[in-house]
Amino acid sequence: MRLPHLPLYVRVLIGVVLGSTVGLIFGTGEIVLGATTEHLNQLGILVIRLLKMLAVPLVLFAILDAIARTEVSGRMGGRLIVICLFNVSIAFTIGLILMNTIQPGLEWEGRISEITGMPGLGEMKQAPAGTSLSPLDNFAKWIPETAVQPFAENNVIAVVLFAILIGAALRKTMRTPATADAGNAVAKVVEGGYHMLMLMLTWVVEIVPFAVFGVVAFVVGKAGLDAFSALWGFLLVILLGFTIHAGGYYVLMAWIVGRKSPRVYLGKGANAIITGLSTNSSLATVPVTLDCLDKMGVSQESARLSACIGTNLNNDGITLYEAMAALFLAQGLGYDLSLSAQLTIVAASMMAGIGIAGVPEAGLIVLPLVLSAAGLPEPVVAAMIPVVFVVDWILARCRTVVNVMSDMLVAILLERWRRNDKPEQA
Repeated sequence: MRLPHLPLYVRVLIGVVLGSTVGLIFGTGEIVLGATTEHLNQLGILVIRLLKMLAVPLVLFAILDAIARTEVSGRMGGRLIVICLFNVSIAFTIGLILMNTIQPGLEWEGRISEITGMPGLGEMKQAPAGTSLSPLDNFAKWIPETAVQPFAENNVIAVVLFAILIGAALRKTMRTPATADAGNAVAKVVEGGYHMLMLMLTWVVEIVPFAVFGVVAFVVGKAGLDAFSALWGFLLVILLGFTIHAGGYYVLMAWIVGRKSPRVYLGKGANAIITGLSTNSSLATVPVTLDCLDKMGVSQESARLSACIGTNLNNDGITLYEAMAALFLAQGLGYDLSLSAQLTIVAASMMAGIGIAGVPEAGLIVLPLVLSAAGLPEPVVAAMIPVVFVVDWILARCRTVVNVMSDMLVAILLERWRRNDKPEQA
């Protein structure tokens, strides 16, 4: 008899329960044949290294593929970018205010050094080495000296800038008659590479529950169940950020600027919101989103631009989550990050979120890159991501809801902008 394929979040929960049980029973002692929970922890380190290895080329190919396939006028494309940038700026402002005001990571201060076995982490009160207060200095660091350097260092910001540059050249090549055939051939290779990386990442994501089991067993065996108590504060603060951004800012913008009342925006958009929550994919929700926007009276042009193309840019949920997660762990380490360093984390979150619509567990995949941009030590990144993933199955669905609501808001604002142009054109 074939066993049913359980959803990922169910397998993660099973991993948490089994890992906690093993940790409580065996502690740091021998489990069997000389193996300890510390050996099980290597599963988590292995998965994080695999994710980091595949995430950077995925971001590159995802952006190149999106640029090659996108067909949009310069005027509407410019408006789309402006709206998306404004929305994400509000998102990270909310995230920074909440994390610097509530500071949920302080509850974990000292515990990370206990879990990772790196003494003194909890007493580190300065930002990571190399952090500069000058925006120009930070921008200069984003420009690599060689084309290989961003990939070797997992520098997601530099990779995105490099991808945009290559994408612009590829698009120009595809539109020049003399080089169109060569450009289209390269685009096909990019498309194939993107799908191959997606497949490999799907395989890696399938073993995440085993990583969670190993890390939870190690953490509980070494620090007890109390090590997870701070995660509830982390969970609640991020949910608060999602609620303020989606339930407050989005609704007000749709009402005041887009002229769609909360009853219309939330009522007629409910099917898309519920579908996003259940499928955990903004890309899979696109058909339902388009139907909801049609019921709101939004034109197909604005709806398709936002839901189909803007999905690659409208990742407010991921940006908010990644930035807040990085700050949470930085607070747990005792880092006193300057505003410039925090903005670097935000920039990495924004860049990492570009073009990854439809990627399974996108938040988990790009989180190692964002944490590396934050300057967190490699052992902390490897040990803490599976721990954070214990509650990520809840946050992932909430991130998708935020992204779906963002798609609808952008379409509404584009439609309002388009209609305001009509009197001028008459």
